[in-house]
Amino acid sequence: MGQQHFDVIVIGAGLSGIGSACHISKEIPNKSLAILERRETMGGTWDLFRYPGIRSDSDMTSFGFQFKPWFSDTVLAKGPDIRNYVLETAEEYKLKDKTQFGLKITNANWSSAKQCWQVKALHEASGEERHFTSSFLMNCTGYYNYDRGYQPKFGGEEDFSGQVIHPQHWPEDLDYSGKRVVVIGSGATAVTIVPSMGKNAESVTMLQRSPTYVMSLPDTDKIAMFMNKFMPKSWVFQITRKRNIWIQRALYIACMRWPNAMKNFLLKHIKKEVGPDFDMKHLTPTYNPWDERLCAAPDGDFFESLRSGQSSIVTDQVDRFTKNGLLLKSGEKLEADIIVTATGLELQMLGGLQLSLDEKPTNIADQMTYKSAMIQNIPNFSWVFGYTNAPWTLKCDIASRYVCRLIKYMDKHNYKVATPVDNNHQQVSAGITDEFSPGYIQRAKELLPRQGKTGPWKLEMHYGKDRKVLLKDPVDDGIMKFELAHEASEAINPSHVSLAQ
Repeated sequence: MGQQHFDVIVIGAGLSGIGSACHISKEIPNKSLAILERRETMGGTWDLFRYPGIRSDSDMTSFGFQFKPWFSDTVLAKGPDIRNYVLETAEEYKLKDKTQFGLKITNANWSSAKQCWQVKALHEASGEERHFTSSFLMNCTGYYNYDRGYQPKFGGEEDFSGQVIHPQHWPEDLDYSGKRVVVIGSGATAVTIVPSMGKNAESVTMLQRSPTYVMSLPDTDKIAMFMNKFMPKSWVFQITRKRNIWIQRALYIACMRWPNAMKNFLLKHIKKEVGPDFDMKHLTPTYNPWDERLCAAPDGDFFESLRSGQSSIVTDQVDRFTKNGLLLKSGEKLEADIIVTATGLELQMLGGLQLSLDEKPTNIADQMTYKSAMIQNIPNFSWVFGYTNAPWTLKCDIASRYVCRLIKYMDKHNYKVATPVDNNHQQVSAGITDEFSPGYIQRAKELLPRQGKTGPWKLEMHYGKDRKVLLKDPVDDGIMKFELAHEASEAINPSHVSLAQ
């Protein structure tokens, strides 16, 4: 297969990739578009993860696309429903024919001479290398390694006679009915798996080094259900979406401004859920709320599982695996037939591809993020790091709309290249996640871009401010450097397009 050229290439066909492609198709329909996806289907995270109870930890009215309302009484959607939502959206926007599957992107090189991206991809099933060029490149691969999750090394694993499973690679045929299960971890994945497995397993024990904040949330939106009786669904969606975004922001601000008061409030809520006899040391974190994300328990299923005895918590550390389970640092033994290592993700930037500028490898960790939508000194390239204090897709949505604004502005002024350049020598303050403390983030701080102290170089984590910066502020802000087309770039001929029309 020869080289294929597209005006825009989107890498990744998950929630953010499909959302970005929808905006491109809708707002700049004259542009040829291709989506390159490593897996053989769409859905990204929501197709990869298949562990029991897999669901969103954000409400779907704000987690889903604004342009495609999520009409459901359920607040936290299940994984298969989100996957179907992505597929349905792609079908509505006729994106399947623009998607090429099974392609692992290995290299993306910006050619200054041709003013375009040169992309190399490996078709993993056949071993064939394929080549693409594009005027604009959008990387929507997320932030973690799809091949493997983070799994610390435990001594004696080879001695264990049962099964060891990481949630990222859940066996489809796993039968855990009547089995003794230990789940190592205390994050959102563990909080989801424990009550789900507890319904059929003989016992489920959550083994944690330290507790996490868990909030019970209603699994149905009764206010929205009431409004649906006398208001159009589209109105109810917009009202509910704005309300939920406001509530999320207000909760975050309250935790930042009054950490002790909010800690007491959350612990009081947890105490009420588990009952007066529960040992609260297992549910009292040592950090302040929103130093890490809060975990959600729909209708308090996690707490109900603890109250009923279907599951339990042990706060300790693994000394080593044994034949029949785990020996802990305290000397306690946990017997298990199945051990689930819900120990987190392994971060990976750009889906593992090598980014180059004129054949010289570049590292985004050496550059600052620009408006949280582009990267300093990298032309015609979008990479988004979503919110840690709100649904990830809120940022992806407005970032892709910004890219459409940028491309339309470039077309209007006959520009070929747009590059964020730090002409004022902005002082670099920190990495973009230095104030966010989950282990999987801290393990990979050196992989992430930097941020400045002010302006578009600073990561705000504020949806309201970002909406203004990305959707209202001038595209030509004195920082973005624009270039006209030069003759060498004419070697790229749009007539090469074959699959995106």
